[in-house]
Amino acid sequence: MNWLNSLERRFRRYAVPNITVYLILGQVLFFVFAVSGRFVLDRIVLVPERVLAGEWWRLITFLFIPPARSPLFAFFAWYLFYMMGSALENQWGAFKYNLFILIGYLVTVAVSFLFPFHAATNIFIGGSIFLAFAYLYPEFQLYIFFILPIKIKWLALITWIGYFYRFVTGSGSTRLLILASLSNFLLFFGKDIYLSIKSGKRRMAAQARDIASRNQPFHTCAVCGITDLSHPRMEFRYCPECGGLGYCKEHIFKHEHKKTTKNPK
Repeated sequence: MNWLNSLERRFRRYAVPNITVYLILGQVLFFVFAVSGRFVLDRIVLVPERVLAGEWWRLITFLFIPPARSPLFAFFAWYLFYMMGSALENQWGAFKYNLFILIGYLVTVAVSFLFPFHAATNIFIGGSIFLAFAYLYPEFQLYIFFILPIKIKWLALITWIGYFYRFVTGSGSTRLLILASLSNFLLFFGKDIYLSIKSGKRRMAAQARDIASRNQPFHTCAVCGITDLSHPRMEFRYCPECGGLGYCKEHIFKHEHKKTTKNPK
């Protein structure tokens, strides 16, 4: 990730610390307005056609769409978002975490303008943060509804399956938005994933060679062909007059010596 380090050296001073907190505060504010009946959340959803008509604020406000309409589910989602976002910021630093969100945001906005009459939300951007956290901390254990323990890598697997299903069955805009939301994840982790897959293939090939070598006989009779694998109790001997060929005990003294020529050194 040399390109990230180079960008960080140049633009670190522009990073916004604790950006997760600001995003959550904005979502809480709009959630309260919506629950009180004073505001309709459709007014902040990103609809490019409405942006072109002058409602420019949608370019920003769609980031503050609450994760759920239920207070309980919304609180649980904010808790997870804060925990995961803070962990990523502590792991990467404020600049890289800001950049991760910014890339997902910019690509999502760009793709949304390809479908100006379709609404885009922040759900996939939040999903990329979840997948990044699960990739870095796969063994982290969550308690669903504070009761049921489950490792986050399994939830990430379910998320990937859900993305794949929506990609296959969804509309063109949904497919592009999914790819857009994963662009930041792939930029940050694509190389590591590729190297991990490559290393995994090498390990599998080495294991296959090891298994194959275990299935090869160590002793083989040059006359009848039996081996220490087919006849594990058989004794084998080697004949020096035959260039070290092996024979079972039945043929060690009952075979014709085979002449061998040695290459001069």
